[in-house]
Amino acid sequence: MNTTLKSVLKISLPLLLGAFLVWYSVSKISVEILLGYFKNADYFWIGLGVFFGLLSHLSRAYRWKFMIEPMGYQLRLPNSIMAVFITYLVNYTIPRAGEVSRATILTNYEGVPFEKGFGTIIAERVADLLVMLCIISLSLVLEFDIIYKYLAMALDPTKLIIFGLVGVLILAVGYQLFNSSNHPFVLKIKSLLLGLVEGISSILKMKKKWAFLAHTLFIWVMYVLMFYVTSFSLAETSQLPFSAILIGFIFASFSIAATNGGIGSYPLAIYAAFSIFNISEDPSIAFGWIMWTSQTVMIIILGGLSLLFLPIYNKVYPKQTSK
Repeated sequence: MNTTLKSVLKISLPLLLGAFLVWYSVSKISVEILLGYFKNADYFWIGLGVFFGLLSHLSRAYRWKFMIEPMGYQLRLPNSIMAVFITYLVNYTIPRAGEVSRATILTNYEGVPFEKGFGTIIAERVADLLVMLCIISLSLVLEFDIIYKYLAMALDPTKLIIFGLVGVLILAVGYQLFNSSNHPFVLKIKSLLLGLVEGISSILKMKKKWAFLAHTLFIWVMYVLMFYVTSFSLAETSQLPFSAILIGFIFASFSIAATNGGIGSYPLAIYAAFSIFNISEDPSIAFGWIMWTSQTVMIIILGGLSLLFLPIYNKVYPKQTSK
């Protein structure tokens, strides 16, 4: 497969999947009913959710400074904020291209080598992944009985045990093959894993690691609060237990990786999560669309403004190089 075809497929397949999932989710609920939910929603709670989402993005931009400073560079906060919003905006077009654009902005306007800037972004993702794993663990503890019963009903316990044992065997054999292989693809994966380990190490060695950790926790608390308060915008989701909110949040977070910015997949993921708690199909999908739309509108507006003002800001306030 040539490089051009791979690039086209990399861009087009997530977009096609997103378009299909949009059609599928809308086919599960009529447009009239969906618009009715939007019309009758309480926009105070939606606005508060957007505000919490905004705070998380600003905190992410400020947190980035803690990772850049040990390398001998001073990252200006306006550039960091605009780079973060541009990252999210670009990810709606080409998956994961936003991280590349963020590191490129750092190189062009702050003079930080691309490899170093991109390495800090990987380290950020490692910290975020660890927090997500903690949220997943908390959700499993809070709603273990419900999740276990749901899985027991959906899956044959005997088959589940067999699949589990086969999975462990495959992982063990796969680890041995992976560890001893020198295939270029495997070496690339090993390099990525090494980068993740180095990312964790860089966080632990950071001068302001406690401030970094505090911002990391703040970012994820804001994410969860964003999801939680928005649930009050619909009467049907306003009485959900907090544990159900956490599970819905987890499902929705993973859906963002499935398509560009979670388009189409986001409301379906929330519907799948809420179905565990016997929440009706229509309000679940409608809530998913309200959540996704409110955050997407914020990203489009602030990401677009960032694209416009980034070169203007740096022309008016050029980077001062040390003599």
